[in-house]
Amino acid sequence: MREGRGPGSWETVLAVLRKDLLLELRGLEVVPAMVLFALATLVVFHFGLNRDTVDGQLAAGVLTVTLLFAAMLGINRLFVAEREQGGFDAFLLAPVDRSTLLVAKAMALFLFLAVLEVIAVPAFGLMLLGAPLGRVLPGLIAMLALGDVALAVIGTLVSAIAVHTRARDLIGPIIGLPLLLPALIALARGVGPLMGGHGSVWPPGRWVLILALYDVVFALLAYAVFDFLLED
Repeated sequence: MREGRGPGSWETVLAVLRKDLLLELRGLEVVPAMVLFALATLVVFHFGLNRDTVDGQLAAGVLTVTLLFAAMLGINRLFVAEREQGGFDAFLLAPVDRSTLLVAKAMALFLFLAVLEVIAVPAFGLMLLGAPLGRVLPGLIAMLALGDVALAVIGTLVSAIAVHTRARDLIGPIIGLPLLLPALIALARGVGPLMGGHGSVWPPGRWVLILALYDVVFALLAYAVFDFLLED
């Protein structure tokens, strides 16, 4: 965190994160909607593909698309409370590092995605996947965690831009999807080998590396530009 702007940066991050989690626990607006959307998408895939089971890259594509669609709901709602209740103005006036808002919001979105996947991935396994997930679970968790970092970082940055516009539900996907394409491709290609009945138990190293590198590059980029974005 940048130094010299008031109270400890990590204390500010935890305070904002705690506020977001408490709001979600009390209102239950974002995560239940994400879960419901994901389950509905899986049901559509289940009947639309007209297949009892899927595996390999097809299964990876179905899972990636399902998680992406559900994540967009959370991304669009990430800064709504700050916009409607004057939270942006209060944060600009507070003697704190403004990048702490980026970190806190990205952490909140990451946790929302993790809760979503705890429900959606087993549902995907039951409805569509032929092979059991137990033996590939460590590799799948690693790839999903890296994918969640990408969604959380880019989603937070895009949401901060879109929330200032009238068509925020439209602007978010328009800006976010092109930026997320490399991460989504890497996630799907990394998960694909795990989805076969006798496939690998760990994702290919190159896709893990590509996704991890993407996370680092865009996390640094988002951290560098968020101050200016918040001021504008």
